Amino acid sequence: MTEGVDQPVSNEAPVKTKKPNEAVELVKTVVYALLIALVLRVLLFQPFTIPSASMEPTLLVGDYIIVSKYTYGWSKHSIPFSPPLFSGRILERQPHRGDVVVFKLPRDGSTDYIKRLVGLPGDRIQVTDGLLYVNGKAVPRSEMSPETVESVFGAPRSIQRYRNTMGDHTFTTYSLDPSSDVENTGVFVVPAGHFFMMGDNRDNSLDSRYPEETGVGFVPAENLVGRAEVILLSWKEGASLFKPWTWVMDARVNRFARRIE
Repeated sequence: MTEGVDQPVSNEAPVKTKKPNEAVELVKTVVYALLIALVLRVLLFQPFTIPSASMEPTLLVGDYIIVSKYTYGWSKHSIPFSPPLFSGRILERQPHRGDVVVFKLPRDGSTDYIKRLVGLPGDRIQVTDGLLYVNGKAVPRSEMSPETVESVFGAPRSIQRYRNTMGDHTFTTYSLDPSSDVENTGVFVVPAGHFFMMGDNRDNSLDSRYPEETGVGFVPAENLVGRAEVILLSWKEGASLFKPWTWVMDARVNRFARRIE
């Protein structure tokens, strides 16, 4: 007689697999993405848009540029809202004459400005008849053909262009009236730990030629945000996020991915 085999009896309830909470997972993914974006923005790169004509013809209104944050080291202004966590710069590296630099306006420490750095600490800067002198030597430039540009005062105007060479940089500047006060200055001696900035649109730039109370004045090293590297995208004035056809019709495709000199 064959004995039957008893089957084991379990009093345990079936194990239920817990479903992950999809909302929680989504929130975690978003938080991780934001943290990565914040780290990249603080340590490596930050995008900016150009709102004014002060750096024409190098940068135009509507250019979307990328600025490297690591080039000069990091200060409190590398972090959003410039929290007073520390003073000075970490891993500081000196900028070069001719760099196009984003910095915080000295008088408020919060407004972003972009200009060309033309004076290092200890430099003597002067503009005479529209010609820039650094330590008594004229910055080499050659005259180009005039260009007709739009004017805020009415009809288009003809403006003189110059090709300038400063260090490793070769760039074009505008000069409308070399006899104007802003094109004929006294000598500025750049203090230690500061820099002298000028716009490439020389007659239409509020920069270090104006005192800090009304303009830029000397820019402390701590206020440097980073160096402008490339024009990623560019649109003409009038392009709008809410008018999709302008994304193509008003795109300046010839400026896409252009290195900033």
